[in-house]
Amino acid sequence: MRKVYLDANATTRAHPEVIEAMLPFYDKMYGNASSVHAFGREARKHLEESREKVAALIGAGSPEEIVFTSGGTESDNFAIKGTAAALKDKGNHIITSEVEHHAVLNTCKYLEGKGFRVTYLGVDRYGIVDTDELRRSITDETILITIMAANNETGTIMPLEEIGSVAAEKGVVFHTDAVQLIGKVPFDVKRSGAQLVSMSAHKINGPKGVGALYIRNGTEIDPCQHGGHHENGKRAGTEDIPAIVGFGKTCEIALKHGLEHYAGVKRLRDMLHDRISSGIKQVRLNGHPEKRLPSTLNVSFDYLEGEAIILSLDLEGIAVSTGSACTSGSLEPSHVLKSMGLEQVFAQGAVRFSLDIFNTRDDMDYVMEKLPPIIDRLRKISPIYRED
Repeated sequence: MRKVYLDANATTRAHPEVIEAMLPFYDKMYGNASSVHAFGREARKHLEESREKVAALIGAGSPEEIVFTSGGTESDNFAIKGTAAALKDKGNHIITSEVEHHAVLNTCKYLEGKGFRVTYLGVDRYGIVDTDELRRSITDETILITIMAANNETGTIMPLEEIGSVAAEKGVVFHTDAVQLIGKVPFDVKRSGAQLVSMSAHKINGPKGVGALYIRNGTEIDPCQHGGHHENGKRAGTEDIPAIVGFGKTCEIALKHGLEHYAGVKRLRDMLHDRISSGIKQVRLNGHPEKRLPSTLNVSFDYLEGEAIILSLDLEGIAVSTGSACTSGSLEPSHVLKSMGLEQVFAQGAVRFSLDIFNTRDDMDYVMEKLPPIIDRLRKISPIYRED
């Protein structure tokens, strides 16, 4: 059976060059980067080279502004809890949006239980926050704005520079979860206005279990965990050198070839969208038609269950999802689509096709060979389906 992987927003296949770069650090250069002997100095050298590569990808002013973590979830927790702890004497108000990843939403919910007040901004039908509403929501007690760069379910890109401008105007720390965006579209951390940026390697063909938090020099933040003096005292624990080297290589490839690669990904995504729209009735796009990641296509097949569609596609060797991998198995409609105002009957029929640099036109052909008959079969047995 042919296999087609279209769930890249959940995770990606590691690039062969990334795997090759990592391997020596398991059996030849295995020193602890905190050790002073030659083995340790070798590891430290590659650790700092990788830090420079991550910094270069986002245009950071200094490599020391990059703190390595275990991934996007830890980076989000570090940014939000660390800022809350550092600035609690200045205020207890945090602003986020209703469509954030659960790594942000559940961290904010946790802080609500600790006495912090959180404002959850709504979004328009495309999933974009209103910067005027953001401005009106800021009070003298506001210490943090945390709004994602691009949505993991719909791919919608937020107006980061406008948000950053409002935050700067009001003197509020701005954090953005840029896990889905980094390496796929142009991003300059200085232009974004963000003091804190979460990143993850495995969304852009790097290894799992490693990410980073950009912390602009001068930003007040408490350490996320305590122990030794690793990562300039901001994140204790022995660094995972093989994974960090892999992350560095991932960023190096993305800086050199990312925009070119994802221009090709966008062409495939648009081809798939056009063919689905022309070949299947009653399909609607979820997310902004233009301000969207080149890798993401989220569509609703009216009057169907998304889970039934993905299971049927899985039987044909095609991997897609209904939304965030972190909510897999939930029978509830996507919180993102509900916040965008999509009726439940349509939100439940949503399927996310997310592509990466290894997908081909043949993959799209195979999907279009299998998808229309699946939709036709499911609609014939659907008790709520009605033809317009």
